[in-house]
Amino acid sequence: MASMKEIKRRRASIESTGQITKAMKLVATVKLQKTKQIATDSVPYFNTIYETVSEILKKSYTVNSKCVKKSNGGKKGLIVISSNKGLAGGYNSNIIRAITGEEAKIEFNKDDTLIYSIGTKARDALQRKGFTIKEDYNEAIDKPSIDLSRKIAETILDDFFTDEIDEIYLLYTFFKNTLVHIPRILKILPIEENEVILEHSEELVRKNDFVPARSVYVDDPTTPMNYEPADDEILNSIIPTYLTSLIYGGMTSSIASENGARMTAMDNATNNANELIEELGLQYNRARQGAITQELTEIVAGANAI
Repeated sequence: MASMKEIKRRRASIESTGQITKAMKLVATVKLQKTKQIATDSVPYFNTIYETVSEILKKSYTVNSKCVKKSNGGKKGLIVISSNKGLAGGYNSNIIRAITGEEAKIEFNKDDTLIYSIGTKARDALQRKGFTIKEDYNEAIDKPSIDLSRKIAETILDDFFTDEIDEIYLLYTFFKNTLVHIPRILKILPIEENEVILEHSEELVRKNDFVPARSVYVDDPTTPMNYEPADDEILNSIIPTYLTSLIYGGMTSSIASENGARMTAMDNATNNANELIEELGLQYNRARQGAITQELTEIVAGANAI
């Protein structure tokens, strides 16, 4: 059994750690309340613009644009949104598993994938796994804005239209509630005819997670889209807004998920610290009682010897 001095020292250390985790939980709770509302308000717009523009592009197969042409199998561009800080439970590791795990739904090879990183945790982890980090926008996740999202979108679209990448994907964490955060990968460009866009759309509709835009399209889905005044002019206007909105929506949802994961992790850590303190208290009392008993035994033995 450890001595009383060792137990006291360990208990003091755990009490100090518990105070830190409790403070971190309170900070994460306050941040969550702010970011949760922003993420919740942006969900209908995020999903509606994604599905609306996707439907428009799927009907634009007669337009001579890379946005609607079938990919020729070149490099993929993957926008990965993670955090700049740790101590958020499995938040960041779930993002990495969505790319490299056995259950990954889309295969991303390190040789044909360029990473556009928003958040240092995913950047560092993917770099260690051999992926190429094309661009680094880690400051954007600290305070996301439309302006920053637009700059990111412009760079990625420039790489897309200059054939440096042939496909654009977005990986972010969908904020469902405080305890549930789901990594999601969306294919942004190109959108091909008859391609399934939202993989879990029916499940999400049943759970009222977003407002679907399909009611807008009551005509024949095979009817081509006609543009006025010109298809190039319309696409050049809508595609940057489309990508900017998705990046911004992904960041707001990911930040809310990060704060929710950190609040839960720090709450669990605080509870574990309290349990350890109680256990160490019992050990200290047993050690103290054993020391008293030993002293009494020595006194009695000495008295009998005299």
